[in-house]
Amino acid sequence: MSNEERELRKVSDARTLRALAHPVRIALIEELTVGGAMTATEVGERIGETPTTCSFHLRQLAKYGFVEEAGGGKGRARPWRLTSVGMTVPEANDPETAIATDAWLRLIHERSFARYQTWLETKSAYPREWREASDNSEYLLWVTADELKEINRELFALMMRKPWLNDRLTDPAKRPADALPVEALQLSFPIALPKAPEDT
Repeated sequence: MSNEERELRKVSDARTLRALAHPVRIALIEELTVGGAMTATEVGERIGETPTTCSFHLRQLAKYGFVEEAGGGKGRARPWRLTSVGMTVPEANDPETAIATDAWLRLIHERSFARYQTWLETKSAYPREWREASDNSEYLLWVTADELKEINRELFALMMRKPWLNDRLTDPAKRPADALPVEALQLSFPIALPKAPEDT
């Protein structure tokens, strides 16, 4: 089984996507991704929410299969962990799922762009090696839909060829001492609709 098949969860129903489209639940998933298993109290301190709030939303995420108890502890002292290191959301086939997908994506990207803005505002505090390693590239491509799919598949495959990337997500002990969490955004979308043929 490939890394993609083993680690990425496919989500395609509106009910699950609506359950995910909540700022606290997204924050919980983000922090568990970075920090590994944590209790409601521990993760609450990191996202600025009470243990009670985090416990409720962790239970909701568990209901939909995104987190599980990591073992040990009782009540709010129980640690929680993610059940996968990521997810894929295919193109929606119905309006209800499309609306739920868009709502979730807006929240995800708002948080990502806010972190990017924080990077721009604070990058001078990072060592030169990190400033030089970061990337702010933008490309304009003239491609067909099939070609764009091929490019995106190849970029994803490139990441999946580095098995230690997933290992470090799930096992903090495998992270080098000088490693930092890095967010890599890949967005590709057309910027203009094709012109309709003129009436003759």
